[in-house]
Amino acid sequence: MPDQTYRFESVAEVREGLRNVDYLSDEGIAGIVYLADRLGKPILVEGPAGTGKTQLAKSVAEMSGARLIRLQCYEGLDESKALFEWNYKKQLLRIQAERGEGNAWEQIEDDIFSDEFLLTRPLLEAITADDPVVLLIDEVDRVEVETEALLLEILSDYQVSIPELGTIVAKQIPLVFLTSNNTRELSEALKRRCLFLHVDYPDLEREKEIVLTKVPDITDSLADQVARIVRSIRQLELKKAPSVSETIDWARTLLLLGIEHVDAETAKATINILLKYQSDITKAVRELDQEHGTIQKASAGK
Repeated sequence: MPDQTYRFESVAEVREGLRNVDYLSDEGIAGIVYLADRLGKPILVEGPAGTGKTQLAKSVAEMSGARLIRLQCYEGLDESKALFEWNYKKQLLRIQAERGEGNAWEQIEDDIFSDEFLLTRPLLEAITADDPVVLLIDEVDRVEVETEALLLEILSDYQVSIPELGTIVAKQIPLVFLTSNNTRELSEALKRRCLFLHVDYPDLEREKEIVLTKVPDITDSLADQVARIVRSIRQLELKKAPSVSETIDWARTLLLLGIEHVDAETAKATINILLKYQSDITKAVRELDQEHGTIQKASAGK
């Protein structure tokens, strides 16, 4: 295990640093980031889509001055795309050149299986980096069990064995974030290796604060209305509830349209910014049309 250099002195420092890059964390989020740094453990971040899981990793990289390395997971992701592969074209050219010079195969083999011909992918790049790194393994629940086992091997000891080169040990312990939307259950072994963080939709006051931070010209009143209305819409049984980023987009839309007070008609006219499925839009519009619908109740106060 490589030596660990700590990035943060306290939970308060993490929270303040995230705020300085416009990520408004609570004590729980800041605490897990601090512990992950101190314990040298990855963070498994679960929660609904659009709640800021990926942005947390990006913001930690930004606040700490680290380089963000991202592995976007998908079905069919294998070792050659996640860890490394050999540059076969370059190897073939070297083989042809050296055979033309009469070199024996043993000499050629030692040559072509060297760092010069190794193509590093995100996982290997992260553990061999000299500079500080935040490794984001995004949507880990999309990969197959075999690839998950590969992740577990690397994240357990921060090293990897390459048959032709031997064991490569990390020069540093990167700060690792694995995000999951819970499309499938992850293995107990991977979960045991990680610290767990559930990121849900923010509460009313925090979402209002996020809107005020991300949309600087918005009034306090409009930000409050936006947060209340979105919160009410999320209480409906929707195929996909509005994400925090969609809340921000809606706030920016209302600001561009010069709207200071959101009534039911305004909300219906712009609801496609918040909702991306027609069935959800239909359900929300039906609610907005009712005499004591979502907007009327939300605008009436807490």
